[in-house]
Amino acid sequence: MAMSAATAMPASPAWETVSAASLQPEQADGDAIDVNVQDRHIYITVRRPQQVSVLSILGQMISQTTLQPGTYRLRIASRGIYILKIGTTTRRVTV
Repeated sequence: MAMSAATAMPASPAWETVSAASLQPEQADGDAIDVNVQDRHIYITVRRPQQVSVLSILGQMISQTTLQPGTYRLRIASRGIYILKIGTTTRRVTV
């Protein structure tokens, strides 16, 4: 019996490009990184290409990619504490 799309395993969340006009950074870094959490999304602004990883507090990989300069958001399905690694910077975020 073939597995239907409705019963398939969900894909990893993907970063989406967004406009940064309405965001007020929660944390700013002189190394060109801004982080904000709103409405179960993690928003980041990077000013140079950065390797970005999001892990659960238990260390499970949620997302890993390289982002080009710009503002992005990642929808987080479950509330909780996550570890955000951007380049050599590591931050804890609460969603």
